[in-house]
Amino acid sequence: MRCPFCQDAENKVIDSRESHEGSVIRRRRECLTCKRRFTTYERVEELYPLIVKKDGRREAFDREKIVNGLKKACEKRPVSADQLEETVVAIERQLQGMGEKEVPSSVIGEEIMRRLRQLDEVAYVRFASVYRSFRDIAEFMDELKALREAEAREQRQSPPSAPVDKGG
Repeated sequence: MRCPFCQDAENKVIDSRESHEGSVIRRRRECLTCKRRFTTYERVEELYPLIVKKDGRREAFDREKIVNGLKKACEKRPVSADQLEETVVAIERQLQGMGEKEVPSSVIGEEIMRRLRQLDEVAYVRFASVYRSFRDIAEFMDELKALREAEAREQRQSPPSAPVDKGG
């Protein structure tokens, strides 16, 4: 593993930890040349289905496309890097669990939107605006209206919280 700062290949592992329920090993390393520290992740190489694009093309699953899309949607939002990583891992697990050789890209896009909606509504709307390619403001407003209606439904379905004792 080359140091991302000085490109030297000599480094030592300072700490190793399992993360994401044991599917990833996080290693903290120190470069022996420049003494700077960096983190690497080790994961089992998984077999993913081919992704079928809207135009019928097929391409290999690319984790970084999901990561980049999530980062753009969550830019300047209160969403941590760990939350983004957990989201990507969950989507990867879902894809693997399907056991399919090919999966339409729309399945992944809809799953990203579902998870973003739970994570951060602003990030959800940002992603949806690009993913759904709204043609005009009316389509955008329809999506916002649907989001508000779903939120209201969820609030009506959730049990009321217990009253808070103010100690008075």
